[in-house]
Amino acid sequence: MDTLLHFVNLVLHIDKFLGDFIQVYGTWVYVVLFAIVFAETGLVVLPFLPGDSLLFIGGAFCATGQMHLGLLILLLLIAAVAGNTTNYLIGRAIGPRVFNTHIPVLERFLDRAALQKTHNFYEKHGGKTIVLARFIPVVRTFAPFVAGASAMTWSRFQMFNVVGALLWVLLLVLLGYFFGNIPFIRQYLNVIVLVGIGAAVVPVVLGALWKMLRKNGANASPR
Repeated sequence: MDTLLHFVNLVLHIDKFLGDFIQVYGTWVYVVLFAIVFAETGLVVLPFLPGDSLLFIGGAFCATGQMHLGLLILLLLIAAVAGNTTNYLIGRAIGPRVFNTHIPVLERFLDRAALQKTHNFYEKHGGKTIVLARFIPVVRTFAPFVAGASAMTWSRFQMFNVVGALLWVLLLVLLGYFFGNIPFIRQYLNVIVLVGIGAAVVPVVLGALWKMLRKNGANASPR
């Protein structure tokens, strides 16, 4: 519980953490930001890392001269593209094996037809999914993994991977650069970050619930 509270406190005061880190370790902050963005987008077990707020706050520190804007953007772009690529490759390697275990217990629960449907979906709509997922916490961690598991075409994935990374990094870093040090925004930065995360996540959750309710309603209707 103490660890969880410490993590929540860190996320809510990430600006203070970064400021203190820059004062003590200087340019090592670039390594930390690179590692966090790579881990959040590249390792499916770390969807809780605060990527959005880090990009925004990093841009704000660039505006004060404590970090270099061009270098930060370049490193974060590399981290975002490399992270998604790693996640895609992990999904590509693990996905087929999961569905071909030949273990009777698992065979009952794994639906190869569903995997094929997912593949078809990603071939048709995967580009939009990869790009939009960049702006939705948790979803951006799982989207490239699912794309790999469903065998989305490599060239198609990489095209939208790069486009999504460019939009995500440039938008959030530049927003932080131009607006992150406005007194009102700086004072209520934590609230703004939480509202932004909620605005991205809530529609996704509501959409999933709506689809589930419709499916249950259709299954329950008399035939």
